[in-house]
Order: sequence, then structure tokens, then C-alpha cells
Amino acid sequence: MQWSVLDYIPFLMEGIPWTLALVSGGLAMGFSLGLPLSLLETFGPGRLARLVQAYVWFFRGTPLLVLLSLIYWGLPSLGLRLSSFLASVLALGLRSGAYQSQIFRSALLSVEEGQLLAARSIGMTDLQAILHVMVPQALRIALPSWSNEYAIMLKDSSICFALGVMEILTRAKYVSTATDLALIPFLIAGIIYLVLTKAGVGLMELIQRRLGIPGFLGVSDCSGSRT
Repeated sequence: MQWSVLDYIPFLMEGIPWTLALVSGGLAMGFSLGLPLSLLETFGPGRLARLVQAYVWFFRGTPLLVLLSLIYWGLPSLGLRLSSFLASVLALGLRSGAYQSQIFRSALLSVEEGQLLAARSIGMTDLQAILHVMVPQALRIALPSWSNEYAIMLKDSSICFALGVMEILTRAKYVSTATDLALIPFLIAGIIYLVLTKAGVGLMELIQRRLGIPGFLGVSDCSGSRT
């Protein structure tokens, strides 16, 4: 009887594009938020830096399931209703933005200050030196931590099951209900997550080998790591 679960493997596999869409959307939004926030916190005036810290404090300290609930069930009371998929991407992206801001901030702080002084000495403004000298190096230094962010985002995306997004875990739950079996559907789902993690991290390692700065092992500061 358990082998009947195998008939549902194509159904489970169809959840992969949904999961990758959640991860891609969340990472892209997190990057779009995280990099500017890291620049504001590192180089901006104290008032803006404190606002960024408050943002990071809120989104790092609030459980993802609570964020999903606030956005999906809370926003309609303010007149804004989002689909379960968009609400999930928004929650993942806002939360990842907080973590990515700390990843990039740590990377920016690891760039030697002398390079900023050297850029000023050849006539660059502070803004030009930050954008053309420090940010490119920081992005390369942050690659290992960004790879870690992908792996965590992939696993975090499974919680969007709570909103009924048709990603891998939701489909595993449906298969479990249809077959009255739990072990094999969720085991297959776990294997799919492992394969996606291995493939994504492998791709990031390949990019890191081509773009990484020799001598840098990545951001060692734990302020951007998940707790």
C-alpha cells in the first residue's frame, strides 16, 4: 500500500517551482532592503541608524509564523488583501532584509578603513568611495553568509504551508491525507529539500570561488547569523 505514495511523486515535484519562487522572491526582496539598510546603519546619521536597528530588532525577534499571520490576516483589516503567495514572499523578504542588513554591515566593517582614506585621497567623495570601493568588496566578502541565508530561507519557506501555498510541504501534507500515510510523503519532501539545499549551496560555492576575495573566508561576525 505504501508504494501508492510513489504515484504522487510528480505532484510533490510540482511543489519545487513554488518553493523556489518563494525563496527567490524572499531573497531578492531581502537583498533590496538589506543592502541599503546596512549602508544607512554603517554610514548614516545616528537617527537613521537607530531606525534601522529598530527594524532589525523587530523582524529578527518576531516569529515568521506571526509575521505571516499579521500580513495575511491582519492587513485586510486595513484594506489591503494579498494572496497567500504574495503575503508569504513579503513576510520572507521583510525578515530576510533584517538578516541580510547585518550580513552586509559586517562585510562593510571588514573592509579596511585605509581603502576609504585612499579613495578620498584621489578625489572621491565619501558616497563615491562607499559605492565604488567598499560595496563591491563587501558583496564579495558576504558571499559565504549569503549562501547560508539561501539555505535558511529554503527551510523557512516550508512554514508558508500555514497559508496553503502549494509548495513542497503543503503537497506532502495533501499526499499524506490522501494515502493515510505520513512517513513516506514527508520523507520524500525532506529529500527534496536536501537536494535543493545541496544544489543551491553548491552553486553559491562556485560563484564564491570565481568572485571571492583571496584571504577572506567570509563574514565572521555572528550578528548576521540566524539565531
